[in-house]
Amino acid sequence: MPQAGPMAQSPFLGKRIGITGARGALGAALARCFRSAGAYVIGFTHGSIPPEQADGPHCWVSWSCGDEASLDADLKELDVLVLNHGINPQGGQSPEVINQALEINTLSSWRLMQRFEAISRASPQGYPKEVWINTSEAEIQPAVSPVYELTKRLLGQLVSIRGAALDATGREALILRKLVLGPFRSSLNPIGIMGADFVANQVLRQASWGFRLVIVTPNPLTYVLMPLTELGRRTYSRILSRPDR
Repeated sequence: MPQAGPMAQSPFLGKRIGITGARGALGAALARCFRSAGAYVIGFTHGSIPPEQADGPHCWVSWSCGDEASLDADLKELDVLVLNHGINPQGGQSPEVINQALEINTLSSWRLMQRFEAISRASPQGYPKEVWINTSEAEIQPAVSPVYELTKRLLGQLVSIRGAALDATGREALILRKLVLGPFRSSLNPIGIMGADFVANQVLRQASWGFRLVIVTPNPLTYVLMPLTELGRRTYSRILSRPDR
């Protein structure tokens, strides 16, 4: 009996994928993986629109933090939104650095997630849309960058709380996947242990298996601590949740 090819078996075949931070090492690697899986990829960038490449996003959208509402028309066309943008201020800890990192690493992703959820609820399509949030291993492990750790942990906690508080309609409309990734090589971390392409392949593989908590790291402790942390946060949130407030 003939076997279906890898692309025919891919759950991403024909899907429209949006990736923020698509010009970075991981964003570019994710774009390559999604394209190989038969998806149509839209890259969201803060900079100038780069020329199309054979293995990069099919098209680009320019945006800026604080102006997330301008992306509504683009978000409506997506099946999966990958929130992957961020900065690493390294040792910078001035108020200006903290404000910038909070805005870029945490608040802009939080606002985009809320807008995408609202769009998903308003436009049911027979299957849920998905938002993948890259919180990184810094959510629970040191990253030699105090401000980066702070902003990623806050984002991770916001995602956990939102996931715990989603009502039945929200769970039918939107799937939340958290990406907890260890150190990979990039311009921000040239000595990272893992390659971005390896990480991206593992992310898509675990997502295709249905994992809501995607972990890719050489650190075995993270595979134990992160699920326990996530379970504790969600349980705590649900116990204290007041849906009428």
